[in-house]
Amino acid sequence: MLAISYQGCKPKQVVLQPSAEVVERDVPEERVVAEPQKKEPTPAPTQSTPTPVAPPNYNFNNIQFEFDSSVLKTDSYAVLDQIAREMQKDPDAKFIINGHASIEGTPAYNMELSIDRANAVKLYLVNSGIYGNNLTVKGYGATKPIASNDTEPGRAQNRRVEIKHVD
Repeated sequence: MLAISYQGCKPKQVVLQPSAEVVERDVPEERVVAEPQKKEPTPAPTQSTPTPVAPPNYNFNNIQFEFDSSVLKTDSYAVLDQIAREMQKDPDAKFIINGHASIEGTPAYNMELSIDRANAVKLYLVNSGIYGNNLTVKGYGATKPIASNDTEPGRAQNRRVEIKHVD
């Protein structure tokens, strides 16, 4: 049964209507026409073109340090952030972090200083999300200068860390 209520100014009155009767008919089988099945158009195969990923650029340099210190120069932070982004492109890649020093100081002291510098870079990279076991630290002291140790600008260039990709 179907109940309809009517709202108005008058008191509510319920109107009842008889429910519709469902009548089933027998249809002879020969008169039953099967509806043709509609085939939904198959969508064209979508070929997603992979986004080209630039290969990592492992040309890492310009990681500089202050005189007689393993504290990174402020300019080196942006370089190290870029290095970390490049390293994250291939999380399984291995690297050697080579520390260097200028000629001032004893060879033993410069060797320790170069190792401390390499460890400072490793710590920065690990804190940036690089897996520490993929980074090896090596110190060279003042044995591999890239500039003359006779001038202060040359010595400043020799106070550095280089990162090399291990093939």
